[in-house]
Amino acid sequence: MKSLTRDPYKVYLNTAFLSQLFFTLIVTVNLLYQVYTVKLDPLQLVLVGTVLELTVFLFEIPTGVVSDLKSRKLSIVIGYVLIGVGFLIEGLFPYFSAVILAQIVWGIGYTFTSGARQAWIADEIGEERASEAFVRGAKIENMAQVIAIPLSIAIGYFMVRLPIIIGGVCTVGLAIYLMKNMTEENFKPIKRKKHLTAWGSMKESLEQLVIQVKVSAVMRILFLIALFVGFYSEGFDRLWVSHLSEVVNMSSVTPEKLVILTGGIQFVVVLVSFAALHVINRSSVYQKLTQIYLVLFMASVSIILSLIGFATSTSVIALLGFFVIIQVTRTIMYPLEDIWLNKIIPDSSTRATFFSVKGQADAIGQIGGAPIIGVVATRYTIKTALIVSAILLTPVLFLYRILLKRKQE
Repeated sequence: MKSLTRDPYKVYLNTAFLSQLFFTLIVTVNLLYQVYTVKLDPLQLVLVGTVLELTVFLFEIPTGVVSDLKSRKLSIVIGYVLIGVGFLIEGLFPYFSAVILAQIVWGIGYTFTSGARQAWIADEIGEERASEAFVRGAKIENMAQVIAIPLSIAIGYFMVRLPIIIGGVCTVGLAIYLMKNMTEENFKPIKRKKHLTAWGSMKESLEQLVIQVKVSAVMRILFLIALFVGFYSEGFDRLWVSHLSEVVNMSSVTPEKLVILTGGIQFVVVLVSFAALHVINRSSVYQKLTQIYLVLFMASVSIILSLIGFATSTSVIALLGFFVIIQVTRTIMYPLEDIWLNKIIPDSSTRATFFSVKGQADAIGQIGGAPIIGVVATRYTIKTALIVSAILLTPVLFLYRILLKRKQE
């Protein structure tokens, strides 16, 4: 009988909890650290984000194929080591060049884990139980955020970069935990022809993926949706703090109080997200594709309307309300998108590669959307840029309508 500590389902949930705990510990103060300690200007902040997205774009498919070709476990372990090292570089060396290097290192690490974790658990426990694991994992990740945000605020209040350093060390520790407890009994690597190199295998795998995407209209629509989500999300993620600062006039607020304020907002988002995911977990909404399509369609409408509301509101209460709606809705959508892709992948041996391609489509969208939103914000106003971000998301509504009309199960 398999040890409880090595049970794949338990290991997946533990990994979801710990990885989110350490990541949230870092990102709660990361932007404030870059602004107030490293003293990055707006252009440098945008460049930092662009470097990260370019790194993800360049490495998503190669690392995904490595996961399908060699080992899901190996890919995940390497990924968490690199993520931890990347954040350690950023926290220990408060220089622009170090922050850029950190984005490259942890961006590569992210691509090693992206798709590989979902593919691993689907292989080990089966597609149906994996769907349950995705939803429960998302709920547990929110629980980790509930713990991590106050902890990050408390530590960051005294030294802004300390949560980043601690989170980096702990993420490397997570990789060690997975080396000892992660099993890989049902993984079937892509069969390579004799004398075929790893790069040759990657090319062959990608050719098969292209063929499968050409055959499946649903797969094409999924990747298109990921592209448009990338278009809009970069503008919102980069500009929400600046927009809030303009409306609320936070120029006189100290960095210590900013840690408490931004952390407090994120804490509210996590609490509401936790309740929403609990409802999703108790329902049967994730069991049928048509139900998933309907929820994702309604969620997209909610984000578009809330983003316009966030851009045009002058009331602090309204701003915070719209922000919470947007973030909670996004949190609900993530596991449902994973379940959707997992259900339509034709060949389990290329599962990680498909997840990586979805991640790359999102990265392309962010790389393409950031300059557009940046130019609009610079030439006009941040308010206008946020409205443009909402408009960039609207094509997904037509794509979901197509899927609902097909009623594909």
